[in-house]
Amino acid sequence: MTTSSTESPASATLRGSVLYVEDEPISFIVVEELLSSHPDVRLIRALTGDEGVRLARSEHPDAILLDMHLPDMSGIEVVRRLSEDISAGSFRVVLLTGDRLNIDVLKAMSLGAFEYLIKPVSRQRLEIALQRALDVKARKKPQAES
Repeated sequence: MTTSSTESPASATLRGSVLYVEDEPISFIVVEELLSSHPDVRLIRALTGDEGVRLARSEHPDAILLDMHLPDMSGIEVVRRLSEDISAGSFRVVLLTGDRLNIDVLKAMSLGAFEYLIKPVSRQRLEIALQRALDVKARKKPQAES
């Protein structure tokens, strides 16, 4: 039995567009299923780093989930290419990787990645990480309008 203290506050409020840059179909399906209870989340998929960079700039997602190992480039390179957008607050990047904390994850974090999660990720951890990323984005919007 779960109590309210262990339930994710994100479960009722998670909303926005999320770009998931992932080449492994099963990993995408798992995240898609974990987010299926959030009808206000639009999940966009990119299969390569290059496609992820292009979609990040054309679709303007609120957050990006990024695998560190892509067929055409590393997650570090994706973060590097998006570093100006990240610095401008266009979106937050959450690394979703099978890697434990290592030099590549640290490099991506130093280049602007917001957070990292280790696969397999639980629904609660994914919801909390996305809520944090989406909350930061939502707080920036009113400031930009003033």
